[in-house]
Amino acid sequence: MSSSSPLIVVVNHKAANIHSVDKALQRVGANAIVSSSADDLASASAAVLPGVGSSDAAMRALRKLDLIEPLKDFAASGRPLLGVCLGMQLLFDSSQEGDMPGLGLIPGEVKRMAPVADGAPRKIPHMGWNSVLFSGDGVGNGGLGHPLFDGTEQNSYFYFVHSYECVPADPDDVLATTEYGTTICAAAGRGNVVGTQFHPEKSHDLGLRLYENFVQMASGREHAVRA
Repeated sequence: MSSSSPLIVVVNHKAANIHSVDKALQRVGANAIVSSSADDLASASAAVLPGVGSSDAAMRALRKLDLIEPLKDFAASGRPLLGVCLGMQLLFDSSQEGDMPGLGLIPGEVKRMAPVADGAPRKIPHMGWNSVLFSGDGVGNGGLGHPLFDGTEQNSYFYFVHSYECVPADPDDVLATTEYGTTICAAAGRGNVVGTQFHPEKSHDLGLRLYENFVQMASGREHAVRA
């Protein structure tokens, strides 16, 4: 880790897999800190919003820590913000998991996954390795896909643990999908805000590649993303 590297804050809202995300960032050489401080967030070049548990509990924690408006301001600044698992779900307007609104950074809602899909039963929560199909034909090969996924092959496998799925209002905000009885949004993003339903930090080398790409985004060496 170099002190001259861009600072990445892992937002500690007391309801997340904080240390595994921080450890993954450290492994790829990131200058990362775990913090609940709005001042640290304001000074960061990029931020990661992890999450486990329920949507309302996480939003209550963010509210108690006075981090909701700072996170919205951070996103509005154009700096990269990555949501992971529940952290991705918090980026949306609302969730069927609770009553509190989300951050509203990606228009859409989070819906409970049905135990029956296309007439066939499926186990909920969805837990395990699934192949992911990225939007755009140029993922890792020319920039048509999102820079977070540069160098990642189509149908690569990532690790999922979730009972709710994100449904972006704009189909163009769907950056990747996976199949689990039906087609599920595996990653979503708008401009500098991006989220993965899967856990990169639990997805071995492929997941570390995503965190490497995120460090490059924090460094400002990424190609432009759709605003």
